[in-house]
Amino acid sequence: MADLLVKLYALPPSGPIIEKLKAGGVEIKRAIGPEKRVVSEWAQNTFSKAWASECEVALSAQPATCFLAVKNSIIIGFACYDATAKGFFGPIGVDETARASGVGKALLVRTLEAMREAGYGYAAIGWAGPAEFFKKTVGATVIEGSEPGVYKDMVKA
Repeated sequence: MADLLVKLYALPPSGPIIEKLKAGGVEIKRAIGPEKRVVSEWAQNTFSKAWASECEVALSAQPATCFLAVKNSIIIGFACYDATAKGFFGPIGVDETARASGVGKALLVRTLEAMREAGYGYAAIGWAGPAEFFKKTVGATVIEGSEPGVYKDMVKA
């Protein structure tokens, strides 16, 4: 899987999709430190140990670089940045029950907005799985020759 590049100065607005989700009882929010264990365990149980590790890194930053989608006090999705490398978006994950609801789009755009607010002009989406989703939603483009990129020497258990 290749990395993708996103122009943060050309993002669609997150407001309309976040408001629509809010009307359905879903909140998109920046995670806070006391949620670290719950978020990490949810990410590990729902996705992988690697994603749980990245959530822990994102939740160790101040402010946290992890956003959550929450419904009825239950996590249904997350997105992080600066967890693998500076300027990198990801990982992002949405519970199977909430896919195709707009949660992934809201998390993606809101997290990329936070990167822009932090001073980034561009974001790399590392090892992007659903590349078409990123291309369609935020105009991401493939970074040629980026595979395996920063993940080349990653230790795997």
